[in-house]
Amino acid sequence: MLNNMIWSAKDAASATRGEARGDWGASGISIDSRSVAEGDLFIALAGDNGDGHKFVADALSKGAAAAMVSHVPDDVADDAPLLVVGDTFEALQALGAASRARVGAKIIGVTGSVGKTGTKEMLGEAFSVLGQTHASAASFNNHWGVPISLSAMHAGSDFGIFEIGMNHAREITPLSKQVQPDIAIITTVAPVHIENFNSEEEIASAKAEIFDGMKEGSTAILNRDNKWFDYLSAAAEKKSIKVLSFGRHENSDARLMDCIFAANGTRVRAEILGEKVEFNLQIAGEHIACNALSVLLAVKACGEDIKIAAKELGNLEPLKGRGKREYLDIGDPDNPVTLIDESYNASPVAMRAAFKVLALIDPGRGGRRIAILGDMYEIGQNSQKEHEELSLPLQAADVQFVYTSGPMMKHLHNKLPSELRGAHEDDTSKLAQIVPDVLSPGDVVMVKGSRGGGEKPRMEVIVEALRALPQKKK
Repeated sequence: MLNNMIWSAKDAASATRGEARGDWGASGISIDSRSVAEGDLFIALAGDNGDGHKFVADALSKGAAAAMVSHVPDDVADDAPLLVVGDTFEALQALGAASRARVGAKIIGVTGSVGKTGTKEMLGEAFSVLGQTHASAASFNNHWGVPISLSAMHAGSDFGIFEIGMNHAREITPLSKQVQPDIAIITTVAPVHIENFNSEEEIASAKAEIFDGMKEGSTAILNRDNKWFDYLSAAAEKKSIKVLSFGRHENSDARLMDCIFAANGTRVRAEILGEKVEFNLQIAGEHIACNALSVLLAVKACGEDIKIAAKELGNLEPLKGRGKREYLDIGDPDNPVTLIDESYNASPVAMRAAFKVLALIDPGRGGRRIAILGDMYEIGQNSQKEHEELSLPLQAADVQFVYTSGPMMKHLHNKLPSELRGAHEDDTSKLAQIVPDVLSPGDVVMVKGSRGGGEKPRMEVIVEALRALPQKKK
């Protein structure tokens, strides 16, 4: 058996009321045979993207400890290590519930219109030096991602960090009831996914659903600078949940006193429930600094040392697709192109925050600031206006050229001063063929747009084309 085992065959069978075949132990959870790791319990889910039972044999050949199935596929041996259940999705939820029930960890849930994943990553980093910490992977924040994240939590964990997302009303409530947070952070409320709601208030109400899975005496950590603070605070207090706040507001429990921005990060000075703290972040932006305060407030609420946690936050690098910075040698190694990969997703508030970061980064010798932008999705009937209104913040950030992709970004293209207009293509793949040829050494280029359907962010095709430039130039 594995020393880092999270599920024995016996315990998994008990949790799911399934039949374990073989004596196995799993050290992880996977639903994707392409990325399954040795020791994982592969769960064969059936959904819109196909039936995982077709890939059970492949997962086992790659070292999966066992597979959870509702029936044994024809190409799987009779003596293969399996967990046979009635329904694999229901069994996954049962496994998550059993994991939550057996753990003694402090559980922190995080939601919000923007900043969920970044805050979840900061929470994972901060708590990692305070005890055994489990954090949900990537953006596993929906109806299957949350039970996967719960199922993968080791029974000996001291802290559990879970991201909870939504696109519609009544999606967070069942997820919160699975996670049962001791502490919940709502980063902010903004008109993201607004096309699925009648008003921004309905979005605030949907975010407040995270309180539905919390017990009396639990703690909600809310953005004091957000206009929906009073609304969310009242919703929490109605359920006898304690409210703590963060932001620049003078009455914030975690108050941002000062932050100094630079191209390579942020220096933060703050006061957390009366305790002063200073720390550095490798990620630039006031919105990042404020979300870091919510993290330290969670640390403080757990009775842990915020100075140790704050120092550790300085080790966290920007994530792929969420501000990760790369340097591309396209012919002048001393004067590279700076690529800022913001391709994972986008909203009006996130766009503006990204432009402020872009403004902080000085181009190299002869370089320019260039923005490559894709459509923002799910922003409702004001979509044209929201796209057009990006023109002024782009100009304020001293961006010299703007390349756009998608039918809604055409409105921004038309709104921009003529000297700022780069090419526009509705098809992102066509724009990806154009942009690499216009870059020069010293340029700073940011790529950002909404994710869209499919597994890969639609703007990533442009990022990949830019990453290929050094080889292309040789």
